[in-house]
Amino acid sequence: MSSDSYIDLAIALGIGLLVGLQKERSDSPVAGLRTFALVSVFGAVSALISETAGPWVVVAGLLAVTTFTVMGNLMSMRGGSIDPGQTTEVAIVLTFLLGALVVIGPREGAIVLGAIVAVLLHLRDELKGWVARLSDRDVRAMMQFVVISLVVLPVLPDETYGPYDVLNPREIWWMVVLIVGLNLIGYGAFRLLGARAGTTLAGILGGVVSSTATTMSYARLAKSQEDMSRPAAAIIWIASGVVFARVLVEIAAVAPGFLATAAGPMAIMLLVFFVGAALMWRASAKTAASPLRPTNPSEMKPAMLFAALYAGVLLVVAAAQDMLGDAGLFAAAAVSGLTDMDAITLTTSQLVSRQTIDPDTGWRLILVGAMSNLLFKFALAASLGSRAIAARLALLFTIAIAAGAALIVFWP
Repeated sequence: MSSDSYIDLAIALGIGLLVGLQKERSDSPVAGLRTFALVSVFGAVSALISETAGPWVVVAGLLAVTTFTVMGNLMSMRGGSIDPGQTTEVAIVLTFLLGALVVIGPREGAIVLGAIVAVLLHLRDELKGWVARLSDRDVRAMMQFVVISLVVLPVLPDETYGPYDVLNPREIWWMVVLIVGLNLIGYGAFRLLGARAGTTLAGILGGVVSSTATTMSYARLAKSQEDMSRPAAAIIWIASGVVFARVLVEIAAVAPGFLATAAGPMAIMLLVFFVGAALMWRASAKTAASPLRPTNPSEMKPAMLFAALYAGVLLVVAAAQDMLGDAGLFAAAAVSGLTDMDAITLTTSQLVSRQTIDPDTGWRLILVGAMSNLLFKFALAASLGSRAIAARLALLFTIAIAAGAALIVFWP
């Protein structure tokens, strides 16, 4: 055998030991550490032999493992040990296939899957507890996301329509899937942690779910509870900073090549918000039950509204560039960024990826939208909250907007 074959066998043994370690600790009556290690190596050996004898060897090995597993179950049942679940049996078969996959390839895929299998087996009780805490509303949110991503998306035409030839239904809906997916992650995290979140975590979760909704909720809280103005301002500030991290995630998903150019200025904006949050942290330790009540982010109506908003921003940006040049682009970014940063970020990233605008103009457009968004959130906080929170946010947002303006003018 070649040296690669010995490496494959060692990796297969490691995968089997990793999965078997968890089953050994759980006192599985069917298989433990040694059995899983042997099954994984058996899969690798079968795959090595199949290189010369043919693929039937792997199939025969799989049938043999399945037969031994069934026989082991029957013997356990006769001995009075009855396990109604099938997790161990499925894990045995999968471990054999992972051992074979190490040899057949890709080797990295087998390693990653082996780790995932071990983690899933280890988190049995935690996963059951998580599922038990899910409400019908949570399950409905996940099912609606499946509809949005796997039912609606594939049937949409992949062609451009409309003025300026910029409206592609499938591409627009891809953006909907991306944003709904991000919002669903934030919604899930908030459902699990929101009620117990401290100031920092409340701000982070608020930024992931909706920084605008967070601003409205905590501004109202500060008005009803005067002593909450300082922590509420900190939470709004952190949520507003998380927007820049979200921008980077969206750019990476839509236009990876644009990320290298945009990362520097956006990272500096993140640093400004981080420093401000660190300075406020000690004085903002007090928190109350979160007033934020996020809605199901995967409802079809909000998805359709975002699709319409994104399509509208595409048209406005294309028209502004055609009629007014770069000046029109910056005006469109300022207007569209007022209430929603996702649409202008995704639109600009798409234009950069198509080479319609250059990357240096692209990140500046996004930053103009972000500065406009900060002004809008300050107006919300000032109108809905107390004078104390308005004064704090006026100073904080002035610093952030000044930093953004300096980047736009002086960044090379």
